[in-house]
Amino acid sequence: MQPYSPDVLPLASLDYRLLLPLVGQANAALARYDGLLQGIPNPAVMLSPLTTQEAVLSSKIEGTQATVDEVLQQEAGLVQEGEKYKDIQEISNYRQALFSAREYLKDYPIRLGFVRELHRVLMSSVRGQDKTPGDFRLDQNWIGKHGCTMEEASFVPPNPMQLPDFLQAWERYLDSDDVDFLLQTAVVHAQFELLHPFKDGNGRIGRILIPLFLYQKRALSQPMFYLSEYLENNREAYYFHLKAISAEGDWNGWIAFFLKAIVTQAAQNSKRVMAIQSLYEEMKLAIQTATHSQYSVHVLDAIFSKPIFRSSDLTAQLCRDFGVHEKTTPGLLRQMKEAGILQELQAGSGRRPATLCFPRLVNLAEGRDVL
Repeated sequence: MQPYSPDVLPLASLDYRLLLPLVGQANAALARYDGLLQGIPNPAVMLSPLTTQEAVLSSKIEGTQATVDEVLQQEAGLVQEGEKYKDIQEISNYRQALFSAREYLKDYPIRLGFVRELHRVLMSSVRGQDKTPGDFRLDQNWIGKHGCTMEEASFVPPNPMQLPDFLQAWERYLDSDDVDFLLQTAVVHAQFELLHPFKDGNGRIGRILIPLFLYQKRALSQPMFYLSEYLENNREAYYFHLKAISAEGDWNGWIAFFLKAIVTQAAQNSKRVMAIQSLYEEMKLAIQTATHSQYSVHVLDAIFSKPIFRSSDLTAQLCRDFGVHEKTTPGLLRQMKEAGILQELQAGSGRRPATLCFPRLVNLAEGRDVL
């Protein structure tokens, strides 16, 4: 099989009669979702569970097996070794890449150097660390059954000698304005996947770029629109439409699939955001009632951003960020446990602090009752 030669961007001869009605639906759905985002006072804190869920689902598409609550437990020190730990570390890296990208994009546009840095974060200290983290590939790679030759491959990306030119053309396309920003996002994602510029991690980087590009285009007020739930639930169709671009030049089928994904996922994300916002408001009152503390909102923000935690970590955070005396926190935690807001996962013993969780938020992020 010959290496793929990517189409020139912007694409010519798209079927706009097919695509423009879908573009309209997708824009309307995304605008409704962003309206919710704009009404949230601290989206990075309140929507932290959505970021964790995205990291879990995007990694799951690539075969990583871990759940939201397992990731949160590992971060609280409850999972410390074994294959599960390695899976969770990959997911934590994905989330870290999303967080660092959010800060970068406040001041700078997406550039190839930025994409390489995302990859370096993603592949740090995990199973792909021998796959040249942060560097575009210098070798020919291909996709197919394990152990297959290049001739037996289902897809062969562009050869590494031409890759730099194709990547620069892709970067220029990022800076341009196509017919519509959602149509352009579909092309940006697919072209990146077809270039397959890294030895490993291309799918995850490509999916991270979706909310980042929408944020850069000012289609989102925060880079927090996550599509991996839909792509995981429709994995076969996802790969089918990507492959159809290289096999048949079927960009229309891919873009239509992507726009339908935006419509469905925007509605799902909106429901989840409203549920999280409702829980936040409910807990604001419940914690104040249980503790009668002037620090109740600070405690609420802390358990929203990290709903499974060691008591010592929360004490240190409140002391460092808000000047709460370290002797105050144990009483607050006790009152919240008695009120049923927090649950103890592991009792403190000797010098080991207790591990606590905020079960309603974990269950909401997981989409099922796990705690």
